[in-house]
Amino acid sequence: MSDSKHIAVIGGGAAGFFAAIVAAERLHAAGGGGRVTIYEATAHPLAKVRVSGGGRCNVTHACFEPRELVKRYPRGGRELLGAFHRFQPRDMVAWLAERGVELKAEGDGRMFPVTDDSATIVTCLREAAERAGVTLHTSLALRRAERKEGGGFALTLSDETSVECDRLLIATGGNRGSAGLTIAAALGHAIEPPVPSLFTFHIDDRRVEGISGVAVENVAVRVAGSKLAESGPLLVTHWGLSGPAILKLSAWGARELAEANYEFQITVNFLPPHTVESLRGEWARVRSEHPRKLVGGWCPLGLPQRLWEKLVTAAGIPATVQWAGVSGEALAALARQLTEAAFTVKGKSLFKEEFVTCGGVRLREVDFRTMESRLCPGLHFAGEVLDIDGVTGGFNFQSAWTTGWLAGQAMSE
Repeated sequence: MSDSKHIAVIGGGAAGFFAAIVAAERLHAAGGGGRVTIYEATAHPLAKVRVSGGGRCNVTHACFEPRELVKRYPRGGRELLGAFHRFQPRDMVAWLAERGVELKAEGDGRMFPVTDDSATIVTCLREAAERAGVTLHTSLALRRAERKEGGGFALTLSDETSVECDRLLIATGGNRGSAGLTIAAALGHAIEPPVPSLFTFHIDDRRVEGISGVAVENVAVRVAGSKLAESGPLLVTHWGLSGPAILKLSAWGARELAEANYEFQITVNFLPPHTVESLRGEWARVRSEHPRKLVGGWCPLGLPQRLWEKLVTAAGIPATVQWAGVSGEALAALARQLTEAAFTVKGKSLFKEEFVTCGGVRLREVDFRTMESRLCPGLHFAGEVLDIDGVTGGFNFQSAWTTGWLAGQAMSE
C-alpha cells in the first residue's frame, strides 16, 4: 500500500477501533505506507466500552470452543462459526495480554480486566491506536459515501469537507438512527429493521412491588403461547424484572416481542426443577419438622425472604398462619405461585447504556472471511451495524472484536 492509500473507519466504538488498530499495525509491520483514520460522530469514542459491565467492561466470555460460542448468538451464529475459528475469545485475551492487560473469568464465564475498571480497556485501545499511527477525529460524522468509478470512495463529512479513501469500514452500531445503516442502504445493501434485543420487562404487579434489588440465583421463564424459554438469574427492579434470564429471553425473542408491541404474558418458575407436584412432598416434610413456624416468616426453600413473603400473600395465606395449620388447598396455591407464577409484561426498558439491537446489514451480503461487501468492493462492515447480536455476558463485544479483526486484516492487504 503506498502512502496515498487511505483506510477510513466510520465509528469509534469497539469494532471500529479494533479494526483500525489491526489494519494500522499490519501496515506498519509490512513496512508499507498508508494511513488509517477513524471518524467518530460523537465527542466520546469507545463510550459503550466505558460503561459496559457497570463500568468494569465485560470484554469477552471464557468460551473457547467456536461451536459452543455461536450458540450464544440469536442472530449471526452460523456466519460467525468460521470467523471464530480465526479470532475468538482466547485470541482477544492474548491480544490484551501482549499489551499489558490481564483478564479474569468470573464464575459465570464473563471476563473482565483484573482492575475491574473499563478505563483499563479504553486506555489500552487508545494507546494501541496511537502507537499504530491511527488518526482519530471526534464530533465528525459521515454524511455521504459514493463509490468512485476507478475504485475507492468519495466521502462527505458532517463539516461538509470531502475525503477520499480506498477502503471504507462502517462500524457505526446498529440502532435505528445509525448513519451507517443509511449509508449501507445507499450503497446497495438490504437492512433488516433494527429492534431492541437486550431489555428488561416492565411489570406492574404487587408480587414485585417494593422489593427492587431482590435477586434469585436461578429461575425458568417462559413466554406464554410461545416456544421462548430461558433460565438463569433473575433480578427484581423498580420497573419489573431483569437479570440474565430476562435479558437472554429478550434477545432470543427480540423480533417476536417487538411484534407483540412488548405486551405479553410470562410464567416464572422460581424453583426449577420443582413443580406443583414435586412440592407436595416438600410441604409434608416441612409441616412434619417445623409445624409451629409461621409460613410467612420462614422460607424453607432458599428464596429471598422478601420475595417469599410476597408469594405467600399472593397465595392467600395469612402471614401469621403456622405450617401445621395451613390447608392443602392453600399450599397448592403457594406451589403454583412458586413454580407457575404468571406475570403480564407491558413495555420494556433498554439495558442501561449497553443497548444492543437485533437487525442491521443483511448477513448474506457480506463475506465473513474479510467482512467485505459482496455488492460493493472495498466496503467492509464490523460490529453491530451487521444483523448480529449475542446474549448478555461479553458475547456482543466478542463479535465486535472478531469482525473488527477480520476487517482490519483484509483492509490492510
